[in-house]
Parts: sequence; structure tokens; C-alpha cells
Amino acid sequence: MSFSIDISEQSGVRYLHFGSSWIQGAMRIARPWNLELEYTREMMASLLLRDEARWPRRVLLIGLGAASLTKFLYRHRPLAHLTIVEIEPAVVAAARQFFRLPEDDKRINLVIGDGVEYVLGTDKKFDLILVDGFNEHAHPGGLNTLPFYQACRTRLSDQGVLAVNLLGLSRGVMGGFAHILNAFDERALMFPSCESGNTIAFAAEGDAIAISLDDMKENALALKEETGLNLLPTLTRLAQARTCLNNTLVL
Repeated sequence: MSFSIDISEQSGVRYLHFGSSWIQGAMRIARPWNLELEYTREMMASLLLRDEARWPRRVLLIGLGAASLTKFLYRHRPLAHLTIVEIEPAVVAAARQFFRLPEDDKRINLVIGDGVEYVLGTDKKFDLILVDGFNEHAHPGGLNTLPFYQACRTRLSDQGVLAVNLLGLSRGVMGGFAHILNAFDERALMFPSCESGNTIAFAAEGDAIAISLDDMKENALALKEETGLNLLPTLTRLAQARTCLNNTLVL
């Protein structure tokens, strides 16, 4: 691999970089289990979409970064088994050394490999797939293609949800979302872009999702009480964007 792994710290926050100024992950040192970056919090809006209290039980994470999503789910969904696919061994080493990646072989299956190849080659089913993989130029490569998203759909359970971090130029975001819409037969939507430029897209397989924004707010209040994660600002932006017909999120 042509890039280096760099660690920086500022104002109590530790950052992961891939040999450039792009932030690939972050952890507030005093609160290592919290989700420091806004887009990681928005990816966890997945937890508002299914009513099953024990959901998700099987999670696939493509791209480890600073292990923020891994740690959050590990701590707050103790029944969940996490499979993480990370292509660069040095990222795994950095996550363990600097970002407190848990060591737990019973609940965490860490795969060093290509995320596209893993999804195409596995026969496992997952309740939640989180895609957050980029190179040093913030490009997702084969992770942002129609064949990859089609393969993700085949790997989702009847309670399946896909959440994707779409980052880059607007053409890349809209092109990636078009692939997701195509792969999931229109069962997908984008949340309004974060201030950082990240846009989170969600798609669903299996049981239909139809949840009012009021019910999502109730779920968000319960999640905040349980985990400390506050998704109410996200829901406010979603309501203001009027992307949910009749104030109901349908997937």
C-alpha cells in the first residue's frame, strides 16, 4: 500500500489519517466509546429503523477506520456479533494501539481483506451492513458500484438494513445513490448531507419499514437514554428536508 498511517491529536481528540489531511476516524480520548464524528452518529440512525429490541444480531462493517462504529455497537448491542472487513493491516494495528479496538474473538470476527471480495464470496446473512471504506484520496473504489450493492442486498436478512457513507463530489454521491436505488429496487433514501460533506444512505431488504418521524423521535429519545447518542438533530434536519412523504420514512 502506498500511503502511511498517521495519528494526530488536537483539543483532546485523536485522529486517524491515511498520509493526508483527510480525517479517516476520530476518538475523544476522555470518551473513547462515543461517536465523535457526525457522520458516524448518522450511520447509527439505522438503529431507529427496526423495532426488534435485540436488533441487530449480526453486523458486517466494511472499513474499520478508528473503530468508532465497531466500539459503539460492541458496547451498546452486547448480543450482536460483529464481522469487520479491513483491507489494510496497518489500520487494524492503529485501531488496536491508538483507538481501543476491543479484543474479543467470540464477538468480533476481524477479516483482513477486500470488502467487495468478501461480500461477493461469503454466504453469511447480516441484519445490518455498514459501508465506510475509503482510500487516502477519500475514494471508495469498488465499494461504490452496482455489483457491490447488489451483493450486499443478497447478504441481508429479512430484517436487513444497509447504511453507506457516501463521501466526495456531488456526482459521486448521486451516482453511488443511484446504484443503491437500482440494487434495492428503490427501497433506499439519503439523509441530508452532514456539515462535513458526508451523506448517509440507507436501504432495506425483507420486512418493509414504514415509520413516522414522531415514532423515530421516540426511538431516538430511548436510544439517547440508553447510549448517550443524540440523533434528534439528525431527525430535525430530515424533517426540514421534507424527503419523507407525509412525515413517514418508508423503505
